[in-house]
Parts: sequence; structure tokens; C-alpha cells
Amino acid sequence: MITPELQNCRFMRAARREPVDTTPVWLMRQAGRYMPEYMAVRSKVTFLELCKRPDLAAEVTLTARERLGVDAAILFADLLPILEPMGLHLEYAQGEGPVIHNPLTVPSDVNRVDDVEDLDSMGFVFEAVKLIRRDLPPDIPLLGFGGAPFTLASYAIEGGGSRNYRNTKLWMYSDLAAWDALMQKLSRTMARYLCAQIDAGCQAVQLFDSWAGCLSPDDYRRYVLPHTKSVIDALPGDVPVINFLTGNPALLPLLREAGGQVVGLDWRVDLQDAWANLGYDVAVQGNLDPVSLFAELPVLEQRIANVMRAAEGRPGHIFNLGHGIMPETPVENAVALVEIVHELGATGQQ
Repeated sequence: MITPELQNCRFMRAARREPVDTTPVWLMRQAGRYMPEYMAVRSKVTFLELCKRPDLAAEVTLTARERLGVDAAILFADLLPILEPMGLHLEYAQGEGPVIHNPLTVPSDVNRVDDVEDLDSMGFVFEAVKLIRRDLPPDIPLLGFGGAPFTLASYAIEGGGSRNYRNTKLWMYSDLAAWDALMQKLSRTMARYLCAQIDAGCQAVQLFDSWAGCLSPDDYRRYVLPHTKSVIDALPGDVPVINFLTGNPALLPLLREAGGQVVGLDWRVDLQDAWANLGYDVAVQGNLDPVSLFAELPVLEQRIANVMRAAEGRPGHIFNLGHGIMPETPVENAVALVEIVHELGATGQQ
């Protein structure tokens, strides 16, 4: 049950497009390698061990929220461990990133992908949520998250990251029945996973479609939109969903159609134009270029002000980067960003 403090906090009010005292802000990847406190923990364990240790995942989540002074914490986890109970063998290889050792190489491989109903194997995530929620300030929401079906499918098929998603697209184009079967398994599992995060103590969730920007609008509508929509439709209606996709502004109207109370914008779109095209009956999140955090403070402040100005003081803007914080980012600049957003928002630019 959500408390009155959480129900009326800045983030939740903005997600409902209600007036706020200043613009809420949080940062994607706010617990990450740019932060010495994170690296002190990370130096003792592998990345996957950090994800699977509820005490450590809670520690880095809480430390980042407090250090930055942001208006929401986001669960420290990763998109891909949910693929493990589905039958895929995941490793984070040093210098290579995530690797799937048994990728789906032919459409018939969909038969070895499990539609997961029992999420006990993901209990480390839900335990971390409970620990974080216990120690967060009562007016700071906790955001859960998961990978959208297309992004998870592309990892499962490509075996890792990809430049052109050739294998994934060829599967989509050549065997629609197998593609839909895979996407339905991913969608149902992801919906259960996000609902379990909410039950454990998250107040909102973000759905990341990190790779769907490689698609044309026609392909997104045919092969992806119904499955992303099915995930969002399965979540509780009173829990804000941030629907976030990167790299292709042409897909934003379809992202809106897929659902979510908040549409996440990356930095390759003008916020003012995007919001006008999406419609003002949806909230937006974003969208400062993460590289801006490397600039001198006067330049950073001007770039922040440009984003705030594009929002035109309209209720429903949640400030964020257009993607995650980069590893070499100066921590003091991230702290300054939060302070600048709060200052500008309080003076009427929210």
C-alpha cells in the first residue's frame, strides 16, 4: 500500500501531470562507475555478484540517491538476469559485456525458452527492493525496471550486443509465428517480474527498450508494439510506467501508443516538439545529453536551462538524462545538475 508521503511526492505528482513545487529529477545509471562509493563496492565482487547480493545492491542504490539528492531511487539491477530462468546462460565477460552462451540461432529454438511463472530464482531482486524501501526516506519513491521484449529478444538471438541486429531482424521477417511465440514468452515473464517488483515495494517502473531504435516505424508497429503494450497493460493501473526507447525519434508516437503514463525521451529529440506531438495528456521524462555533464558549470547550467525551457513549465516533466550517466562523469557535476534543476524549477521554469 502506498503511503500519503509517497503518493504526494514530486516524482509521483509529476507522473500524474499534477503541479509540483519544483521539477523532480533522477538520473539513469545514477549508481554507476563514475561514483567512487560504487567502485569501492564493485571492486570486491563481479558485476553479476553485485546484482545478486541484495545487501550490496541496496547499498549502492541508497548511496547514490543520498549523494546526488535526487527525487527517486532506482533499483540497482540489470536487464538480463531475467533471461537465466528462461533457459539462457548469461555471463558478463570482462571487456566484452553481457554474453549469452546458448543464443537462439534458429526459430525452432523458441521451444527451449521457458515462460517463467515461478520467479523464486529472482528473489535476490525482490529482497533488494525490500531492503531499499525500508531505508529510503518516506517521501522518496523507488523505481523498478525491466527490459522491453524486443531488447531481451535481441540479446537472446544475437548472443550479446549488435551493430545491425541482422539475426534478430531476419527471424522477425522470416518466421512471424516463432517470433510472436518468443515475444509472448518474454512479455508474460516480464509482466510477472515487474509486478513482483511492485509487490516487493517499488512505486513506479521503467521499461527500457534499449535496442528498438534500430527498427523502422512499420516494423516496430508490426513486430514489437503489441508485445510491449501487453507488458504495460498487465501492470497495475495506478503504478506509473515510464516507457523509454532510444535512438529513433520517429518511433515516439508508437511508443505512446504502446502505453505508459510517462514517455522517456533520449537526447536526439527536441523535448518541446516531442511533447507537442505526443500530446499533453502524457508526462515526459528527459532529456539532457549525458555528455553535457563533462562541460564547465556555466555551460552545463545553460544546457539544463534549455531543457527546462522546452518543458514550458507544464506539469508532467520529470528531468533526466537522455541516457545513462557515463563512467568518467565528474560526480560534482551530477550533484550540481540536481541542484540546478531544483533551483530553476522552483523559480517557475518547471
